[in-house]
Amino acid sequence: MNLGSERPLATWSVRLFARAKDLAGTETIDVALPTPATVGDLRRQLAGQCPKLAGLLERSAVAVDGDFARDEQPLATGAEVALLPPVSGG
Repeated sequence: MNLGSERPLATWSVRLFARAKDLAGTETIDVALPTPATVGDLRRQLAGQCPKLAGLLERSAVAVDGDFARDEQPLATGAEVALLPPVSGG
């Protein structure tokens, strides 16, 4: 095993809202990923850490530093991340 080739880890605190918060039972979840990481990497890791969110993650938006982000967007260390599930209303 070559430890010199391992990528360093960074941790993002993901804020959860609405149904995501209800399913997870918490307002935030810390997600650690090797860097560099993308929003898609974070989404997959979050589904693994909290399987109750897996189905909802597919339909939810992710915001990074206040802007909606696509899965291919790189995550800067220290970025503010939020999971925004779809809402219904009438």
